[in-house]
Amino acid sequence: MRVTAKVIPRDWLDWPFFEPGHRALCERLDGFVASGQLDDVDHSDVDAACRKIVRALGAAGLLDSAVVAPDADAAAIDSRAICLSRETLAYADGLADFAFAMQGLGSGAIALGGSPELRAAVLPKVRAGEWLAAFALSEKDAGSDVAAMACAARLDGDAYVLDGEKTWISNGGIADVYTLFARTGEAPGARGISAFVVFPDDPGFSVAERIEVIAPHPLATLRLQNCRIPASRRLGAPGGGFKLAMQTLDIFRASVAAAALGFGRRALDEAQAHAQSRPMFGGALSDLQMTQAAFGEMATDTDAAALLTYRAAWRRDVQKLPTTREAAMAKLAATETAQRVIDRSLQMFGGRGVRKGEIVESLYREIRALRIYEGATEVQKLIVAREFLKARGGAIRGS
Repeated sequence: MRVTAKVIPRDWLDWPFFEPGHRALCERLDGFVASGQLDDVDHSDVDAACRKIVRALGAAGLLDSAVVAPDADAAAIDSRAICLSRETLAYADGLADFAFAMQGLGSGAIALGGSPELRAAVLPKVRAGEWLAAFALSEKDAGSDVAAMACAARLDGDAYVLDGEKTWISNGGIADVYTLFARTGEAPGARGISAFVVFPDDPGFSVAERIEVIAPHPLATLRLQNCRIPASRRLGAPGGGFKLAMQTLDIFRASVAAAALGFGRRALDEAQAHAQSRPMFGGALSDLQMTQAAFGEMATDTDAAALLTYRAAWRRDVQKLPTTREAAMAKLAATETAQRVIDRSLQMFGGRGVRKGEIVESLYREIRALRIYEGATEVQKLIVAREFLKARGGAIRGS
């Protein structure tokens, strides 16, 4: 199966959140999409498709927004650039958005906490699209509750020995480098977790299971059995892994909202084109007041989510302020809005909307995971409530 990529029409780059460099980036992104390179990708082989897309993104220099150079400051990554990239790529092709995001997410902790040697060995290859990166945090019983992590690493001389499993790992089974988190026991809960760089040819590392999901992406369960790696591959300080994971996720969380915007905008545009060309009761579907009311609501909700998304990114980039509440609001609003917009757009297509191969059918499957990964909607609501009450001096029980 091949996907016909489409350049996103923009009328929001004049918002005050953006600078000339962001407009230049959008021109490069649009040129990449228009070049047809994504149209040549066969999505029926997801593993090969991801490798091809990552190589193309690297060759075009588009991974530079998400993966820093070895001697650069990872904290200086521009969140607005990542958001614009993900919104553009998600609009064009969901797998392209996934491939782009994982290069940044999988290498972020290495950029933040890796030794100069590790940074020099890994980051240029990920940045160029030569290596695929993965972020191995989740476990069967430790998803939203990271403190329940069971995968363990014990220091043995000049090495760490890792034992346990990781699951729902994006790029699992095809990644060339994994940022993996394991319990090292310096303190209870999240304070006793460390981060490591693991390679797929490390003895004791194996792929226990490949996981198939409704929108095909490379996912796997990883198994570590007496997996011995050099102690030099630990990232940051012992017990500092959870902090590195949160720092990495903080950089990319608002971009999940941006990806949802891309999906939602594509559905909205597909629905508009369909409604204006679909004959209905002597006119067009778009002539019906119920259709117009739906478009009014969808367009308004989409712009509201976009404002929340780019506010969060701007606050981080320009104001250099924490964005815990703002990023949570953006992810909550954008993913839930995109789900509603896509559902209503598919409804406008009628029976054609559920036909396999239709853009809206694909978007319906693509959006669902975004309401779960990197903090489910329910978790985002709790974060927003916690930050809201904290800002007003309210007591928070159970947090």
